[in-house]
Amino acid sequence: MRISRNVAGTVFVAGALTLTLTALAYPSMLGVQTTSSDTSRVIANTSAGPLTEADRQFVVKVRAAGLWEFPSGELAMKKGTTDAVRTAGQHLINGHVNLDDTCRKVAAQLGIALPNQPSPQQQGFVATLTSDSGKQFDQDLANILRVTHGQIFPAIANIRATTRNTLVRQLADQANDTVLDHITVLERTGLVNFDSVLFQETTPPKDPKSNLTPPSPQPGEPTVVLSPPAGFTPPPSAPTGPSPAPTAG
Repeated sequence: MRISRNVAGTVFVAGALTLTLTALAYPSMLGVQTTSSDTSRVIANTSAGPLTEADRQFVVKVRAAGLWEFPSGELAMKKGTTDAVRTAGQHLINGHVNLDDTCRKVAAQLGIALPNQPSPQQQGFVATLTSDSGKQFDQDLANILRVTHGQIFPAIANIRATTRNTLVRQLADQANDTVLDHITVLERTGLVNFDSVLFQETTPPKDPKSNLTPPSPQPGEPTVVLSPPAGFTPPPSAPTGPSPAPTAG
């Protein structure tokens, strides 16, 4: 797994996801020491428009997603037993390299501090995929990521519809396209158990908030940059048309 810093050095992110819909209590560089329970509260007025607590949380969630889905994509390319699973891995890598680049630029312009590691729950997802092998890996990759992408999809739409910040709106547009692309290639593996996925998407998580919150970066810590593996070729957009027959529950 190659995750380069914007300064010399390489960092291992034992990362993993749920871009869960629960609020992420994460400090920002905006002078906000704690997050507000009122996500509509404006925490900064920027040249791109008002920035709410919901906007800030969204930017952090996009960043956290890449920190575990990117290494999951690398695992898929290395361990996937079918072309469809390996293709899904390519899309995960390519999508989050591009989305993370935008996210870091938006965060810098808005003064939002970003994590360098995913949440403990997300790290657990990657740990599962790391220990998996064979068909079990294929099934877990398709279903874990399909659940988490399905959970964040409505949240992206909500931010896109409600934000008054043009930079957050642009990030939401890109995130929407990326998530839809990933959902499509995951479903095209033919391994998604839709009954199980729907149940998990609609069942509130029971994890404590601390398990869903990415750790804060240390003062002066360089920002982790997601870089594709050497020789990586970006895949074409996910094909349109019907997905393979769903797996029965």
